[in-house]
Amino acid sequence: MTSEREAVAETVDRLIDDVGTWPGVTVGEHRFGGTEFRVGPREIGHVHAWGMLDIAYLRKLRDELIEEGQTGVHHLLTESGWTTYIIESPDDYEHALWLLRLSYLYHVAIAKKTPAGAEELAGVDVAAELAELDPSEAVRAAFERRPVSE
Repeated sequence: MTSEREAVAETVDRLIDDVGTWPGVTVGEHRFGGTEFRVGPREIGHVHAWGMLDIAYLRKLRDELIEEGQTGVHHLLTESGWTTYIIESPDDYEHALWLLRLSYLYHVAIAKKTPAGAEELAGVDVAAELAELDPSEAVRAAFERRPVSE
């Protein structure tokens, strides 16, 4: 029988394995413990074995996600673009993956504006993948850095 703590650790391991397969993502040790995910020099987030997932967003995007209850204010950097989402059970896996993918796509869109990023990430169709994630209009507008459509 798997304990709750073991189930969370297994969920975190699954998340690390899956995110590590995304084009352009490197996985490594985070300076404060846990495992971090990067696209080029940009950290998209990091996760701790006990289930704390910290994710980097543009501040406006972070604000919309918090307002919708998709994630929470970062546990330390309350005024930054960072958020904290707690994985409490395997049921939280899909949402954690969704949150990380949203950050990933945002950072890929930025990286693709550089020659190296454009080449390395050419196969990532940010617009199509964002549509697949199906965020709210407010989240999509923040992602695209535009006003919300009326």
